[in-house]
Amino acid sequence: MGVALSRAVQWDSSGADKLENTPLNKAMLSEILLFTEEFGARHPQEAKLVFREPLQWKTSLEASDFKTEYDISGESVMSQESDKEGRPLLHLTPPDITVYTFQHLSNLLQLTEDKKMKEVQACLDANRDPLKKILGSNSATVHLDEGEEDELSGEKELEMKLLNNLKELDTKLLNIAVGQITREGRLSPAAVDGEVDQLKSLCGTGESLVLKSVRYTSDYVFSNGCRSPPWRQMDGEICSLIIETCDTEPTLFITCSTTGVFLHEGLIGDVDENSYKTKSDVYQDLVTLLKNKSPHFAKTISEQAIQEVPSEKFQHMETVDEQETGQTLRSYDRREKNVHEKAKQQLVQEKPGGRMKKFEPSLKWKNLGLTSSYDKVEVKKAGRSGEGKNILPHGTKSPASDSKKRANFSETSLQGCRSSQKIKTPGGADDFIESSSEGEEDEEQPDRRAETTTDLPNEYWQIQKLVKYLKGANQTATVIVLCSLRDFNLVQETCQLAIRDVGGLEVLINLLDTEEIRCKIGSLKILKEVCCNSQIRRAIVDLGGLQTMVSILDSSDKELKCLAAETIANVAKFRRARRMVRQHGGIKRLSFPLLLGDIVIPVEIQQTLDSTCRDANFRHIWSGLFIFTAAVELLNCVPDGASVGAERERDMEVARCGALALWSCSKSTRNKEAIRRAGGIPLLARLLRSPQKNMLIPAVGTLQECASERSYRIAIQTEGMIKDLVKNLSSDNQELQMHCASAIFKCAEDKQTRDLVRQYNGLKPLVMLLNEAENKQLLAATTGAIWKCSISMENVAKFQEYKALETLVGLLKDQPEEVLVNVVGALGECAQIPENLATIRKCGGIQPLVNLLIGTNQALLVNVTRAVGACATHPENMTIIDGLDGVRLLWSLLKNPNPEVQASAAWAICPCIENAKDAGEMVRSFVGGLELIVKLLKSPNKDVLASVCAAIAKIAKDVENLAVITDHGVVPMLASLTNTVDDKLRRYLAEAIARCCTWGSNCVSFGDAGVVAPLVRYLRSKDPLVHQSTARALFELSKDPRNCITMHEHGVVKPLVDMIGSTDEVLQEAAASCVANIRHLALVYDKARYG
Repeated sequence: MGVALSRAVQWDSSGADKLENTPLNKAMLSEILLFTEEFGARHPQEAKLVFREPLQWKTSLEASDFKTEYDISGESVMSQESDKEGRPLLHLTPPDITVYTFQHLSNLLQLTEDKKMKEVQACLDANRDPLKKILGSNSATVHLDEGEEDELSGEKELEMKLLNNLKELDTKLLNIAVGQITREGRLSPAAVDGEVDQLKSLCGTGESLVLKSVRYTSDYVFSNGCRSPPWRQMDGEICSLIIETCDTEPTLFITCSTTGVFLHEGLIGDVDENSYKTKSDVYQDLVTLLKNKSPHFAKTISEQAIQEVPSEKFQHMETVDEQETGQTLRSYDRREKNVHEKAKQQLVQEKPGGRMKKFEPSLKWKNLGLTSSYDKVEVKKAGRSGEGKNILPHGTKSPASDSKKRANFSETSLQGCRSSQKIKTPGGADDFIESSSEGEEDEEQPDRRAETTTDLPNEYWQIQKLVKYLKGANQTATVIVLCSLRDFNLVQETCQLAIRDVGGLEVLINLLDTEEIRCKIGSLKILKEVCCNSQIRRAIVDLGGLQTMVSILDSSDKELKCLAAETIANVAKFRRARRMVRQHGGIKRLSFPLLLGDIVIPVEIQQTLDSTCRDANFRHIWSGLFIFTAAVELLNCVPDGASVGAERERDMEVARCGALALWSCSKSTRNKEAIRRAGGIPLLARLLRSPQKNMLIPAVGTLQECASERSYRIAIQTEGMIKDLVKNLSSDNQELQMHCASAIFKCAEDKQTRDLVRQYNGLKPLVMLLNEAENKQLLAATTGAIWKCSISMENVAKFQEYKALETLVGLLKDQPEEVLVNVVGALGECAQIPENLATIRKCGGIQPLVNLLIGTNQALLVNVTRAVGACATHPENMTIIDGLDGVRLLWSLLKNPNPEVQASAAWAICPCIENAKDAGEMVRSFVGGLELIVKLLKSPNKDVLASVCAAIAKIAKDVENLAVITDHGVVPMLASLTNTVDDKLRRYLAEAIARCCTWGSNCVSFGDAGVVAPLVRYLRSKDPLVHQSTARALFELSKDPRNCITMHEHGVVKPLVDMIGSTDEVLQEAAASCVANIRHLALVYDKARYG
């Protein structure tokens, strides 16, 4: 349901969040309706599972439509069932409806009768990502590891079952979308132009006239062949036409798009985007539309008069691998992709040594072993040609001539292997879709070729000559040429481009398929150097070089494995390359077999496994355990202070290169998970204990990249890696220190990690690293680790002891933003302890903090506002902040479009108002400030609402300010928020209502706005702070007799009587006062009634 709704469903292109009325959407809505309506009966247990967030939309249902199993109160309807927090699982306040379970969704559809489809569409219009609301934000990555099913129980197991059901629905929806797209024809600019030209040939005068005129609305043709403006091309439009028929009035205004042709509103008068809205059905081509709209055209035209457009013109779209893109591309995007791919193929064919691409069967068929007889013949030919690749012993001369040998080596080893490499896919490779959130992918750089050949150095031409020799050389000459190429400075861009321009990359990659180890090693050494160029990296991936390098990781030659792993590490700098490594099984080879390639299970153990374990899966598991034990011995092979042998050095070099490749690949979210599944975490833990720095740096680098995932942070704790990270903070290698600090920065989100860092004495080394102010990367990682560690107050006490605050305050000036974000965040956490507020002031930290309020970095603004707000809790600090105009700057941040900045600024304003000397006058001095903060009550962000309510509660202490915000409509806005189920918002909303009740007739207005009944429900919350603020609000509201009656009707007396016995004195007094007012009203009523 997630992929289908985000990529296959067709949304309204006008900007409104609504589904278009298309056949595809109708088919998908019907499937969703059928699934939801029958879900309660088919899966009763999963149907009762409460959603993480409710589905909310505007419904056409009314209270009269519901049956007896619901509680109906006037126009409002609530389900009898509620969740753990007391919220009803279905709540209707026309036209708004809130639903928490599939059971009530199913019941709801059964009540709608003939309005089912509209109800489903309204729900999807309001909830564009229902899967996220049903199962939470991480639902897309939920999966089960091997053996984890037995550990699941209760609610988690139901979530997994529900996820599987939703995935099945998603698959059905995607199949519907694919089937619909397959049935539809797709137009291209070439096809439209051809059809328009034929229609123009039918225009003219006389009795046989078919059309009066056919013309384009625009004569400008873009490079892609389209005539529509680019912003309409994004919706698939190709061009617009004006066609005058012999019997149609008015003139036909036609839009041609990739999905078909249709009539639009026309271009009469003022032309805007609404003029291009569809006003007819979509037809397959222009002839079909004209036949339907013009009887004269349909009668006059004959099959001989206009030929059908050749099918080749419509076949402009190549099938895009859905596993590669992860989405259904628009036809316009597909056409653009096809243009670039064809251009690329033409360039390859024009290069020296280029050849026509051999067509290959589909990967899905090839993986099943279904090949044609033609393929078998090709395999036999390849086998025969491969015989010529065997290298003769040194000094032995082949009976064939030198030219024959050159032909055998160059043609058989280089020809015919590229196409097969491009489709090689290891069985079992996952089909993860790369995370779109990755920001580290290199920018596509333009193809930089020398404009002239006069300024090129001699090295350029020498390299080109050597590459030409390489193409036709025999085995020995090939090795010599490779050695000669290595004599050049291959890090220089001119040398790199010389190899690429003459087609040297294809030759070097093809050499990796030969059986000669020396050629492979020489080729990899060159590729390892030249792939520091981003263009070379992309070219290697385009030519299928990564697949070959991954396969080389299975080699028994350790030097070859090292070079392949290092080259993979250099190439996998961008997302597509990392994805390709994973999809071809590179992660598993790097994480496990790369380190263990030479470990062989003894014959007697293998025989025992074969005889005792009948299940192949169990045999595989026990074999893996044996090999893993051997891996531990391998990784623990370097004795302290002892010299290592040559064999062990090679083993450690293999491990180091493997860690380097994993480090590059670990920048991808999917690869992080693949590394974990491949057993990489315990191996990295062993590498982390190595005494060799060149081994530690890639291992720690991989860990700090992967530490952004919670599963890794837990593993780092359980594997005891925090101790090793802390230990390496004292290393003399700054790069190693930086990666260790960065790993702690990410892991310290969890309290247990923060405690472990303190337990292993890691706080002092972090403070010492603050003195390395010249190394900005190290400083950013160190301050980040200190920031996260200071979330625990026990750590803050240690930082006080080590004088860290003084150093942090000194870093508030002349530092890059990534350092400032962390420094200010750390100061904000340390400022939670009152003793540190004076330290920050005495060190001169208030002014630089206030100065940072005028920045634009959103993360920095969030941290600065929090730090300033914490400092404002001290009266002396508040005086300085006020003198620096800090409160005005905070107030101005309420206009920031980022809701996190808005919320943080509002929270900071609260202590400023509370501790200012003349808070009322200060607030009134901000022109438009009160109106601005009241308008923020319309924000959809709950944290913003809670912070603004807290600020309003502080503002309302001043009578004049309360009168002003009342005039700005604060009462109805606060009343509109009372149906919330968020306890944090409930607490501060109740406080704001309590304060606002003290002005004029606000108490009566709140009652008329219907806030009493929702406030009574707040007393069911488990948060005692919500109880306190709610009791105070109810006490203020109880001063109006009608509110007392409403409270009594909704059963407020019993929970208030229970709260009178609370240990919270404020809650006691408020609850008792509210009960007293209700009791007083009852006595007055009895006295008036009975005398």
